[in-house]
Amino acid sequence: MKYAGLTVLALAFSASAYAQTDAELIERALMAAPARARDAVGVIKWNDDHTYETLREGTNPMVCFDRSGQLGEPAFSVHCTSQANLPRAAQNRMYAAESADEEALRARHQAAEEDGSRIAPEFGSLFISMRGADAESANRHTTIAVPGATGESLGLPENPNAGGAWIMQAGSSYAHIMIPGS
Repeated sequence: MKYAGLTVLALAFSASAYAQTDAELIERALMAAPARARDAVGVIKWNDDHTYETLREGTNPMVCFDRSGQLGEPAFSVHCTSQANLPRAAQNRMYAAESADEEALRARHQAAEEDGSRIAPEFGSLFISMRGADAESANRHTTIAVPGATGESLGLPENPNAGGAWIMQAGSSYAHIMIPGS
């Protein structure tokens, strides 16, 4: 019986070890922000109901947040995008919470795309992410949202074989310009 108290204490300590302060959350989320814009970027923290709290007001339209551990995301996953894309990000979180696995999540996204309920991102907005096992090994990736665009409408190839920038998922709300090496 005396060990039960120690077990509860150990569990409480280990749970608090994973809790982060707002300052730590801000620092972590800003790792994905462009260096020259970092001082002007806002930071949010997602709530379990897919709403968010503003941890730091920004003076430009970019906002960063943490997605670490969410379905389909690695242990370290921070993202920055336009504030206008937060409804789509909230929808992504809701779909992930409703899905049992990544296959179900992809099916949920596809169904929303087909029935027209998928929220489109802001045309021309950036999506910048850093993802990996940890911050030190994370890769940075940048895309530009061009919902509905095709190779013909933008004059870009729809595959990476031509070298240079290209459109991925052309014609859908997911359409985005891939930037090689980013």
